Amino acid sequence: MSAVFEVLALPARQAIVERLREGPATVGELAGALGLSQPLASKHLRVLRDCGFVSVRADAQRRWYELRPEPLREVDRWLEPYRWMWEERLDRLGDRLDAMARHEDEEE
Repeated sequence: MSAVFEVLALPARQAIVERLREGPATVGELAGALGLSQPLASKHLRVLRDCGFVSVRADAQRRWYELRPEPLREVDRWLEPYRWMWEERLDRLGDRLDAMARHEDEEE
């Protein structure tokens, strides 16, 4: 599990993962979208690939990188026991917002 967090510790890798949520992309597309040099983007993609976060598909001269869900599922499973902390707070926030909306309706 610590390897997953180590991989995602760098903002550039987080940004690559975020961008790949939209769908497969080439190194050039990722580098351009994220303002990285192509060699730096390739370096981060190699780490993400080696740790199982992305898969690579060759298409002639291009390599397409695609996000793999398995490492993220591992994070999700690890976070499961802690969800109660923020779900409870979100429920209270929702209750407060509902009360504020009712109050505004009553004033109209």
